[in-house]
Amino acid sequence: MTDSRYLKRTILKEEIQSRHLGESRTLRIYLPPGYNELLSYPVVYCQDGEEFFNFGRIATFANELILDDNIEPFIIVGVEVNTKIRTQEYAPFGSRFAAYTACFAEEIIPYVEQKYPVRRTRDQRILAGDSLGGSVSMHIALLYPEMFSRIISLSGAYYEESRTIIAAEKDLSALDVFMIVGLQERDFQSDTGVYDFVELNRATRDLLLERGATVRYAEKDGKHLWGFWQKELPDALKYFLQ
Repeated sequence: MTDSRYLKRTILKEEIQSRHLGESRTLRIYLPPGYNELLSYPVVYCQDGEEFFNFGRIATFANELILDDNIEPFIIVGVEVNTKIRTQEYAPFGSRFAAYTACFAEEIIPYVEQKYPVRRTRDQRILAGDSLGGSVSMHIALLYPEMFSRIISLSGAYYEESRTIIAAEKDLSALDVFMIVGLQERDFQSDTGVYDFVELNRATRDLLLERGATVRYAEKDGKHLWGFWQKELPDALKYFLQ
């Protein structure tokens, strides 16, 4: 039975107007137990924000880690997405990719940093995402290397276009990436085709290592579903926040 302390979560909803996207975007903000505006906090920025909170149970895990595992308190920002146009925003070949990545780095980050006491160095900002959310997190870090260097990639959708972009980089020694993929993800049907996610992630791991990145990589039994990723989230968070 879940300890009731873990369920006492402070989650706020914010809405920002994006000039890049030409529309508003909803953010979910988790504040840790004992939150104090006079302190400063590491921050985890999640793509697919609604799913990270609802299916990933990230706020409950955060409470557990902070209350029981002596993890330093941290803030979580979940950036919501319209699933109908998710590929257009998250994939590098998508029509809204440039606008979304610019919105993320140039509008969402400044908004959060103006309103909440989050730390403003790249080693204290963690990007997190599943599938295309993992790969767009990688692209945001490559586009804004002065802002981001830490990535949680859960079964990242590293399609050919993404691997080509990574391969063009020469020095990724500043990057630190937590990568996990499920062994039952070898024939995943996406909206753009059928992919072997194990091979996509192995190839991407190798590209990153060849360019000097630090990669914590694992393959485990699991499908391309939140039932798999949810179990891996606590370790992913501890990897960067312990």
